Amino acid sequence: MAGSRSSRLQSFQARAIGTLWRFLSGWSLKALWCVARRLGPLVHLLSRREREVTDTNLAVVYPDMPADERRSLARQSLCHSAATMLELGHAWIASPARVEAHILAVYGRDKLDDARAQGRGVIVLAPHFGNWEVLNFWLSSHFPFTAMYEPPKIADLEPIIRHGRERMGASLVPTNSRGVAALLKALKRSEAIGILPDQEPDWGSGVFAPFFDRPAYTATLLPKLVARTQARVVTGVALRVPGKGFVIHFLDADERVYSEDDVTSATGVNVSVEASIALDPAQYQWEYKRYRKVVEEAEGVANANDYRLY
Repeated sequence: MAGSRSSRLQSFQARAIGTLWRFLSGWSLKALWCVARRLGPLVHLLSRREREVTDTNLAVVYPDMPADERRSLARQSLCHSAATMLELGHAWIASPARVEAHILAVYGRDKLDDARAQGRGVIVLAPHFGNWEVLNFWLSSHFPFTAMYEPPKIADLEPIIRHGRERMGASLVPTNSRGVAALLKALKRSEAIGILPDQEPDWGSGVFAPFFDRPAYTATLLPKLVARTQARVVTGVALRVPGKGFVIHFLDADERVYSEDDVTSATGVNVSVEASIALDPAQYQWEYKRYRKVVEEAEGVANANDYRLY
């Protein structure tokens, strides 16, 4: 009985969310940004979890920034996070021509074209910055593109999300060994793949490397892919121009990402993410618990208070 109620609730939630996305897909980006600008301060005021994680991350990353500037940055960041959620209908459901028209410029495309001309695949590090779904839209519109995909917690949303992400030709693969094999095959075909570089992996799938000078548990998938394919690595972001559209940037990754040493490569990944954040720190998703895992936990030490942030 309880399972049946839970299933009905999830089905209702999925229908409600899907209806909202379809409704918002017809809104202008200017209107969506106007709503996001009002939601951000409300989230900061009313959501203790989002406020505390965002404020804690910013205090760690920008310790010398005056407190009032950090509070302002936190509210701006939550505005951009709200905008990303509101823009999902635009990225997934609006007509492809309309989405493409809102991509105002693309910088660094030559990095992808040159690598593929040399017979090399391209690994795109896509941090949670700006609107990463618009980045997925552009990449899958212009290149054979493969990315890992983890089904949503609300199972009934999966058809909508998969259709939105795959509609321009992207291939989604599972976050397991079968998915890694698919990524390798795509790179060996000189195609592009996407990796989330700033999401904490499960224990055993990462190492601690500095992220803004603080140890952060970072995935080690990248050096394995590079070693077996000689792929080129770039960082890709879709920078929001509020109310107008997006500017896509492809940046050369830090050279350390090509190291065979896991810690050195992970350090290069984190430095590459830092470089993309520098484009506009307010557009990074600071409410994610990037420092959740700590060194002491990995070493089995009981008292982890010295490093724990959350």
